[in-house]
Amino acid sequence: MGITIETLPRQDPPGWFKICIILLSLFTGLCAIGIVFLVKGVNPLYAIYKIFAGSFGSVYGIKETITKAIPLILIAGGLTLVFRAKFWNIGAEGQLVLGAAAATWIGLAIGPVMPAWITLPLMILAGFIAGAIWALIPALLKVRFTINEVISTLMLNYVAAEIIKFLVVGPWKGSTKFGFPYTDNIPASAVLDVIPGSRIHYITLIIALAAVVILFFLMFKTRTGYEVRVIGESREAARYAGINYVKSIIIIMCISGGVAGLAGAGEIAGIHHQLTYPDQISAGYGFTAIIVAWLAKLNPLFVIIAGIFFAGILVGGDAIQISLGLPAATVGIFNGIILFFLIMGEFFMNNRIRLKRN
Repeated sequence: MGITIETLPRQDPPGWFKICIILLSLFTGLCAIGIVFLVKGVNPLYAIYKIFAGSFGSVYGIKETITKAIPLILIAGGLTLVFRAKFWNIGAEGQLVLGAAAATWIGLAIGPVMPAWITLPLMILAGFIAGAIWALIPALLKVRFTINEVISTLMLNYVAAEIIKFLVVGPWKGSTKFGFPYTDNIPASAVLDVIPGSRIHYITLIIALAAVVILFFLMFKTRTGYEVRVIGESREAARYAGINYVKSIIIIMCISGGVAGLAGAGEIAGIHHQLTYPDQISAGYGFTAIIVAWLAKLNPLFVIIAGIFFAGILVGGDAIQISLGLPAATVGIFNGIILFFLIMGEFFMNNRIRLKRN
């Protein structure tokens, strides 16, 4: 006599159960992260306390957390749309940096001769278009040649990074930067205002909050959103219902890539004011936003809370590098472990395990 393990689907689990699974996933993820801290000889409770104290325990930390939450909210909002259709866009990092490059080009080209009310909207629009075009490439590869979008979007991140490096050490290298890999600073007419005493470029923050509200209504209140959800549930059912799969994927990928590019434009106009190496423009926002979208259960409105939470981890991670002497990779490990346990939680949310005696 033996015992086998069966996996059975759950039928429409209640809301309280989903919340409990998410909280349990976060708790077990934090416990696993504690083991990593123990291996490094650091008290895990103290380390986790320092992370959240560094991001939410002071006025400066809160302001920095909001600053880093802006691109996370934008990118994750767009990812919720494509992930609903089970199209896995892993290329938001590349879409962000190319949006930053397009915004820089507009700022340097017309900023010196045009007022801010013309320059800034054009920079934001250019960032959106650049991100959308870069996202369109893997969408076309998928619908035309059935090339796996995980591979294509991921590889295009590296292509985008090399394009940026070529620009900042080549034709766009600033004449005022003494040979360093930076473009010249964009003029004042291309710079977004910030809340005094902070780096919060509030115009981009307003755009981000408005974007997730619009994406929520697009997903749940429009025909396009309905088609996206049907495609995610069953592509065969969508085909029988007469839903145009190609059209839907192209539209949502352009939106997803566009808001990522818009986030890049905001980083240039609001914070950096010049283009440089990709890892200095983005603190891994494109990858962290994947975890944000997953934690938000692919609901654009929940992205606001999840984005602030993970922005706090980014800020707190910088704090423990200084106070505890931990390596910079600590934040990446933190995010990866959290994502792993969220995916496990998603499995147990949709399935139950039963032991069967043979």
